[in-house]
Amino acid sequence: QVQLVDSGGGLVQAGGSLRLSCAASGRTFSRYAMGWFRQAPGKEREFVASISRSSGSTYYSDSVKGRFTISRDNAKNTVYLQMNSLKPEDTAVYYCSASSRPPALVVLTTPNGYDYWGQGTQVTVSS
Repeated sequence: QVQLVDSGGGLVQAGGSLRLSCAASGRTFSRYAMGWFRQAPGKEREFVASISRSSGSTYYSDSVKGRFTISRDNAKNTVYLQMNSLKPEDTAVYYCSASSRPPALVVLTTPNGYDYWGQGTQVTVSS
């Protein structure tokens, strides 16, 4: 019921910042919890951050906590990932995702908990 288009990736030096955006179609965007995942070559898709429907709750992986911030603007059908203090290990393809399932922690932090995915946007952090 929702289509996602993520963008904003690019090449930055370590310590730099990027802001990823994910534009969603549909009229029920606010009913979905949203998440960001990333996948590096040879690695499994990894949870990065998620945000509840109302923006009241956010979750972050330990590796990005304190550096990344997820937010959403339901009026614009958009979710963002502000990435600061980037490290080379942040290099990956980043995917936005939407979940229609009950927002339990295990659901919001697991790829299988999400129903819809963006096409991915490449983030490369040079040393």
